[in-house]
Amino acid sequence: MRVVILGPPGAGKGTQAELLSKELGVPKLSMGDILRKAVKEKTPLGEEAQRYMKEGKLVPDELILKLLEEKIEKVAEDAGFVLDGFPRNLRQAQILNNFLESRGKNLDWAIYLKVGEEEIVNRLRHRLICSKCGKVYRKDEIKQDRICEECGSQLAKRKDDDPHTIKERIKVYFEHTFPLVKYYQKKGILKEVEGEGKEEEVYERIRKALNLSQPLT
Repeated sequence: MRVVILGPPGAGKGTQAELLSKELGVPKLSMGDILRKAVKEKTPLGEEAQRYMKEGKLVPDELILKLLEEKIEKVAEDAGFVLDGFPRNLRQAQILNNFLESRGKNLDWAIYLKVGEEEIVNRLRHRLICSKCGKVYRKDEIKQDRICEECGSQLAKRKDDDPHTIKERIKVYFEHTFPLVKYYQKKGILKEVEGEGKEEEVYERIRKALNLSQPLT
């Protein structure tokens, strides 16, 4: 199964993508993780991407897709994937569609996590992220010592999680990413899921939307 997960900043896309990839037994492909790893390992594509990042520019769609293609080629094509953080605009969606079609593949589903703006702001203002492994912690998960349970590193607040930047990120999302909802709706593969509530509640809604028959244990 090949799935993309859409939603505004703070919607819980990464968390739900991780849960779904484990249940389906397919890789979770996080565009942010792929980009950071390529830069850290100083691959040719990573160094090219870093040049744009150092200049404060957006990494071009073509370069982003090359990084993604490289990753997809390494996983079994028939196994599928859960894609988090890509596509972010209509052009990227069309490029991804063409890439898959050229290999006789297609997306099975696009899951849209619907979360209200007030909830988004509240989540982003209070979340912390591990400075090393990137694991995201919600307000109710953060312990007093602010240490990551996965790798023991210090938790920190993202620089772009301040109130002013959050509002700007939401604006950018609705201008550039939200149109993907209609794009996938027209293709007949969109599943809209209520994204507010506990993560296990949201995931159960995803399972229901995808008709995953086995109950959670």
